[in-house]
This record gives sequence, C-alpha cells and structure tokens, in this order.
Amino acid sequence: MRAIFIWLSALFITSLMVVTSYQWLDRPIALFVHSETQRGHHGWWTLLTHVPNPLVPLALIAFVVLALRTLIGRSLQPYQAAALVCSLSVLVSEACKDQLKFIFGRTWPESWTGNNPSFIRDGVYGFHFMHGGGGYNSFPSGHMATTCAVLSVLWFWYPHLRRLWVIAGLAVGAGLVGLNYHFLGDVIAGAFLGVSVGWLVWSIWKAGGAAKIRP
Repeated sequence: MRAIFIWLSALFITSLMVVTSYQWLDRPIALFVHSETQRGHHGWWTLLTHVPNPLVPLALIAFVVLALRTLIGRSLQPYQAAALVCSLSVLVSEACKDQLKFIFGRTWPESWTGNNPSFIRDGVYGFHFMHGGGGYNSFPSGHMATTCAVLSVLWFWYPHLRRLWVIAGLAVGAGLVGLNYHFLGDVIAGAFLGVSVGWLVWSIWKAGGAAKIRP
C-alpha cells in the first residue's frame, strides 16, 4: 500500500507540474528557445536528444537474445538480467506513450516533420483529445519516457550510481526542451511515465523471480 500511495502522490504532483507548465511556462520557454536556436545556439543539446532514439530497437533485440538464452536453459548474469528488465521497461513505456499521445493529442512546439501544426509557426497550442496523427503527438515525450524507463531500472539495480542516472535524465530532458522538440510539460509527463513503468517492471521481476541469476 505504501508504494501505491507514493505513486498516486507522484501522479498528483506531476499533474500539478504539467498544468502549471501548460499555463505559464511552456509558451515562454518555447519562444525563448526558438529565438536562441534561430541564432545558431544549438551546442550540445542536439547530441543529447539523439541518445534515446535507438533504445526501442536495441531493447527488442536484447529481449529476444536474452529470452532465447533462457529457453536453452542458461542462467542470466546480473548485468544480463538488468539488460532484460531495462528492455522490457522500454518496450512497455513505448506502448504506453503511443496510447497516451493519441488520448491527449497535443500539438508540437515547432514544425519538424510532415508540415505539422505547431505553436511557433501557426500559433496552435493545446490538447486535442483523441485526435490522432503525427502532428498531435507531443504529449508525453516518448524520448523522455524510454530514457527514464531505463534509468529507473538502473536506479534500483545499481544504486551506487544514482547521481549519474539523475544527471543523465536531466541532460536528456534539457536537450529535448532546449531544442524545442518538446514542451516542458511533455518532458515532465514523459519522465513520470518512464519512471512508473521502470519501477513497475522492476518490482514484478523482483517479486516473481522470472529467471535465475547467478551470483
């Protein structure tokens, strides 16, 4: 019950943060970032936003390889078990964010692909529930969700490196906002989704002992 209370409290706080960001922060930040990027101030932000891109195919490959390993009766080393749980977390978070993007239907800060409507170019801002389509997929951030899904598993698996996991998550989020790929509220929601999924998958693994791990 304590874990459920913590999760519900985090959901409530995240919702308040998203609403606050939507009302007062998202548009000013997007306008500021646009003015800066127009001057060519990209810096290291670009590299950071590309980090999560290969996570989904890599997660699928890792899942298949490690699953086949268990099918032939081989035990998993601790790092292999961590990779398997990370892979499952990425795949689940990817599926969840696709459904949430359709439900919320938020437009993007800028027009990046497919001539999508955006706040900067068209003045379009808001949620269009159940709209569907690539131009209405800004919320939540899938990049942030998959990143935090991995980092949350690593948080539990390698607790001595928790500062590194926090820094990595903040860096990716800063990159997504810093290049107007997402509004701040999108990133906050994506982080909550990823952490939730990673925590849940890790908890199921810990409780069920789905595979043997050699010490």
